Amino acid sequence: MVDKEIPYSSQSDTQVKDLKAQYLSKRQLKKGVAGWIILACLGVSYVISGDFAGWNFGLASGGFGGMLIATVIMGIMYGGLVLTLAELSSSLPTAGGGYSFARRAMGPWGGFLTGTAILLEYAIAPAAIAIFIGSYLQTLVGIDGPIVYGGIYVIFVGIHLWGAGEALRIMMVITLLAVIAILVFILAMLPHFQWALLFDIAPNPQAFGASRFLPEGFVGIWAALPFAMWLFLAVEGVPLAAEEAQNPAKDLPKGIIASMIILIFFAFSILLLASGGASAEQIKSHGAPLVGALSVIYGSQSWVVTFVNVIGLFGLIASFFSIIYAYSRQLFSLSRAGYLPRFLSLSSKRKVPVWALIIPGFLGFLLSLTGEGDLMITMAVFGATLSYAMMSLSHIILRAKEPELVRPYRTPGGRFTSSLTLVLSLVALASTFVVSFHAAIWAGIFYFIMLLYFTFYSRHHLVASAPEEVFDDA
Repeated sequence: MVDKEIPYSSQSDTQVKDLKAQYLSKRQLKKGVAGWIILACLGVSYVISGDFAGWNFGLASGGFGGMLIATVIMGIMYGGLVLTLAELSSSLPTAGGGYSFARRAMGPWGGFLTGTAILLEYAIAPAAIAIFIGSYLQTLVGIDGPIVYGGIYVIFVGIHLWGAGEALRIMMVITLLAVIAILVFILAMLPHFQWALLFDIAPNPQAFGASRFLPEGFVGIWAALPFAMWLFLAVEGVPLAAEEAQNPAKDLPKGIIASMIILIFFAFSILLLASGGASAEQIKSHGAPLVGALSVIYGSQSWVVTFVNVIGLFGLIASFFSIIYAYSRQLFSLSRAGYLPRFLSLSSKRKVPVWALIIPGFLGFLLSLTGEGDLMITMAVFGATLSYAMMSLSHIILRAKEPELVRPYRTPGGRFTSSLTLVLSLVALASTFVVSFHAAIWAGIFYFIMLLYFTFYSRHHLVASAPEEVFDDA
C-alpha cells in the first residue's frame, strides 16, 4: 500500500488535518505497556548477551590489562551516555530515541545521520548474537548453523508480531533467567579466583610496551575497546520505548540509569572471575567463555556447567529478542517521518510495526550465515559509536540552543558529561579500524549508500506530522 505524501506545504488546514489523522492512524504503537522496572529490564536485556559471549575476544586483542583498561574507559563513556540520554529522553519522548534528539538539535541531516547509525548497530548486532547462540547450542546439543539462525529469527520476530505488551513480559522472564545464570557463575567462580591467572597470556615481543599486564602493548588497549563495548552495547536503546512507556518523563531516566548500574556490576565481575578463575589464555577465544571457564574448574559434565550453558542461552536470547524490538522501533520512527520508505512504518491491528520487524530480520539472518561473530561486533560498534557521538553533540547543542526546554531530568555535570562522552565515542569509533579495517569499511559503505538515498530522495519527502518533526517545530 502506498500512502499519500504529507509534505510541509500546499494543502488547506482541513486537508492537512485529515491526511495527518489518516497517515498516523496506520502507524500507532501501544501506549502505557512499560513502567520503569520493565524499562530497566529492557536495558539489561539489550546488553546481557555481551556477558555470555563476545567480550572475551578483547583478551585476545589486549590481554587482561588491555581489556580491563578498555572496560573502564567504555564504562565511563556509557555512564556519561546514559546520563545524557536520561535528560534527552525525558524532554523529547518519542520512538525515534537518538534520532529524534539529533533531529531537534541539528535538523533533518543530523537526525538522519544519527538514526541511520543506530539502525546499522541494531540491524547487525542480532546477527552476531545468533552466531553466538549457535556456539552455545553446539556445545550443548551439537546443533549449529543456518537452521539455528533461521529458527531463532522466525520464533522471536513472530513473538514481537504477536504484540508489544506480550513481548515485553516474555522479555522480562527471559532476562531474569539470564541474570540467575550470571549470579550462579559468579558464586561458582569466586572460590577459585587467582590473580596470577589474569596475566598468563604471553607478551608479544614486537608490541610497544608489551608486558604480562599488557601482552599486546599499549595498542592492545585500543584494540580491546570494541569488545569492552560489547559489555554495554545497546543500553542506549531504552529511549526507543518512549511512546510505549507509562510515564516517560520519570520512567525513562530511572529505567536507563538502573540498567546501567546492573550492567557495570556484571561486566567487571565476569571479566575478573572468568579470567582469574580459568585463566585469560584459556578463554580468550572461546565461543562460550562462561561455560569454558566453568569447565576448566568443574569439568564439562558438571551440573553447574550444564546449568549455566542451558540458562546462559537465555542471556543470548534476551538480547537477541530485545534488540529486535529496538531495530523495529528505530526503523518505524525513521520510516514514519519519511526518512526511509513509508511502508516500513505500517502497523498491524495489534499496533506493532510489521515490516519494520520482518525485513531487518531477514537481512540479519543473511548476515548470520557468514558465521563471523567478531566481524559483526565490529560493524555494530562502528554504527554505535557514530550514533553516540551524534547524541552527545545533540545534548551539547540543545543545552546552548534551548536552555528553556522543559527537562524533567537534568544530566549531572551538564555539557561536561556529554562532551567527555563525545570524545570517548570518537576514540572508540577509531578503534574499529584497528580491530578490523575490513569490517569498518563495509559498515562505512552501508552508511554511504544510505546517505545517497537521503541526499537525492528522502529529504525531499519528509512527513511534517510525524512526532519527531512536530517536536522540531515546537
